Amino acid sequence: MQLNLKNPLVFFDLETTGINIVKDRIVEISYVKVFPNGKEETKTRRINPGIPIPAESTAIHGITDEDVKDCPTFKEIAKSLASQIEGCDLAGFNSNRFDIPMLAEEFLRAGVDLDLNKRKFVDVQTIFHKMEQRTLSAAYKFYCNKDLENAHSAEADTIATYEILQAQLDRYPDLQNDINFLSQYSCFNNNVDFAGRLIYNDKGEEVINFGKYKGKNAEEVLKNDPGYYSWIMGGEFPLNTKKMFTEIKLRGFNK
Repeated sequence: MQLNLKNPLVFFDLETTGINIVKDRIVEISYVKVFPNGKEETKTRRINPGIPIPAESTAIHGITDEDVKDCPTFKEIAKSLASQIEGCDLAGFNSNRFDIPMLAEEFLRAGVDLDLNKRKFVDVQTIFHKMEQRTLSAAYKFYCNKDLENAHSAEADTIATYEILQAQLDRYPDLQNDINFLSQYSCFNNNVDFAGRLIYNDKGEEVINFGKYKGKNAEEVLKNDPGYYSWIMGGEFPLNTKKMFTEIKLRGFNK
């Protein structure tokens, strides 16, 4: 089924040095940009992460320090990448929990102010887990009746994810071919920050989603416990999370 799009939809996948959003870095990004008229553009780029790639990560994606030593850093490609996805919605496999937070973090580290909060996010893994409870390779076999060759290469995973979403729309009548619907359906929480440390409650208020203040109104916590903000700023939290806490704190000052 061809996707019903109002904006271009970018399916993307990241290969990284690890799974720590704060400490790890991107080593490869691949995307398929699907336009409302059905046109598709595919691009893959290797990136020098500026830190060693652990052997356990290389064992998964096959990318070594030698492979990326002459590649550009993320900062060097950040502006061109931002322009390529400007005005696009985003889709991926486990993207809401990992790829989007990681990508947002890299843009912030590079000093590129790309407001991803205005985008719609479709997480094909979430749809899959709600419907079938399996992995990407199994999803590809189940929905597309194909074996996933070169699994854990960014391009193979990205193309498979795109094909799976098309097949999901064909298979499930209840899934609307609408990015707003798919974005809401594939989201577990109404996140304020990409890492889900802050979420919106049913009143549209930002509440803390971890630790001793879990479920508490973030603005009230920052007002009543000034040291908490300092702890957040000094802790190993994603830059995007710190940015959201800062916006809430500044808003409180202006009231």
